[in-house]
Amino acid sequence: MNDIKEIFSLLNTTDSNDMALIEKAYNFSLKAHTGHVRNSGEPYFNHLFATAKNIAELGMGATTIAAGFLHDIVEDTSVKREELEKEFGPEILFLVEGVTKLGKIKYRGTTRYNESLRKLFVAMSQDIRVLIIKLCDRLHNMQTLQYVRQEKQMRIAKETLEIYAPIASRLGIKKLQRELEDLAFSYVYPQEYKDLQKLLKTKGEEQERYLEKFEKQIKKHLAENNIIHFRIDHRVKGLYSLFKKLSQKDMDIEKIYDISALRITVPEIPDCYRILGIIHGSWRPLPGRIKDYIASPKLNGYRSIHTTIFSGDGGIIEVQIRTEDMHREAEYGIASHLSYKEGSKKKTTNPSLLWVTKILPAKNHTEEGTSKVAADIPHWVKELVEYQKEAGDEFIEDIKDDFFKERIFVFTPIGDVIDLPKDSSVVDFAYAIHTDIGNKMAGAKINGKFVAINTTLQNGDCVEVETKKNAKPSSKWIPYCKTTVAKRHIRSELEKNK
Repeated sequence: MNDIKEIFSLLNTTDSNDMALIEKAYNFSLKAHTGHVRNSGEPYFNHLFATAKNIAELGMGATTIAAGFLHDIVEDTSVKREELEKEFGPEILFLVEGVTKLGKIKYRGTTRYNESLRKLFVAMSQDIRVLIIKLCDRLHNMQTLQYVRQEKQMRIAKETLEIYAPIASRLGIKKLQRELEDLAFSYVYPQEYKDLQKLLKTKGEEQERYLEKFEKQIKKHLAENNIIHFRIDHRVKGLYSLFKKLSQKDMDIEKIYDISALRITVPEIPDCYRILGIIHGSWRPLPGRIKDYIASPKLNGYRSIHTTIFSGDGGIIEVQIRTEDMHREAEYGIASHLSYKEGSKKKTTNPSLLWVTKILPAKNHTEEGTSKVAADIPHWVKELVEYQKEAGDEFIEDIKDDFFKERIFVFTPIGDVIDLPKDSSVVDFAYAIHTDIGNKMAGAKINGKFVAINTTLQNGDCVEVETKKNAKPSSKWIPYCKTTVAKRHIRSELEKNK
């Protein structure tokens, strides 16, 4: 039973306006999708509820949860965008249309396009919340993939493994990344998945007993040193993550020390280093296996101390030490930082952070149609800004270049993604497809409309090139070209035609 109280129990707030918005979206979506069923035979609304629940579990706000309930409404029901805007306002309409737009991006299963697709998702999403809704939608689709036709299962699972899971990783949302990877793994590599499950059954049970015994010893040592405020548990490595690591270690599980790890969570950063000292004072660490991601966080914001120690009875154990805030960041990544003041009309103007929108365009749309940079910028982006103050403008360009490479992403009519330098024209696109297409180009359409071939392309354009047998390139095309490939082919063909 899809009980709205289940969503309310996950909220970080008890604000009555937030709860009223979520309940309104719940009821509106339930009514609009009445009679719709999924491949499994269950009501389609079950999928929308699961998506909204996944969003709520990430700690997102009421607006994002409401958009989760409504994310398929314009595309799959008779509800028009004007009606949605009238009922829920421009911000929710913006999020819903953003998710719809991302849903139209086709995956062609070609490794050549995977990185382009990942970048395209981020580039086309003007608001990180759009990506989070899409990831939560994909998670439930993966959880119910068994009801999809077999040939479609492989395409969706590969797309998840190669596009969606890396996006979750880039945003630092470990919880989503792990679940998406492990669900897709069983479809993309079924035999390896089964073999690994068998291997882990034996090794995992043995490791579990070993960790429980070691956990008692650590608790005793911490108590002897008057440390009482801590939480200790252990985590098992995700199956797909383990598979990737095994592939680098000749599939020898004995060479992997972090199949499972003890995790100690404490209130403050000084506690982390104090506990590290206590552990190293009692057990010998493996040389080269101490990693301080608190002093030097990973690029996606991950912070923790990792140390691998000899347990004293022939075993080797990894211990991770972090604060509660770090643990929340590790699991929920950028979602843990998106404390949007949803509906607020106050602008945030911090000039030193405006460049962040080039990397992670986290914008919020108010009723006045303006947009604002999220007030709570993720920790790892803040660190980049601090570094940027010292490194200057070159660093900003390097980061933008690394993330987008100042490129745009456009489609062929069959949905392939072509990435080109910013300000490229139709001519560049034609030659990027094939030399013969460029040489025989007679006209072009962008998004279904005829355009001049010198038209500058925009992110997300769908371009169709018309060719004629007797068509030839012209020297007038060269000034319209951004790519050296196009210029070179035009000059070569002109020379040949002399």
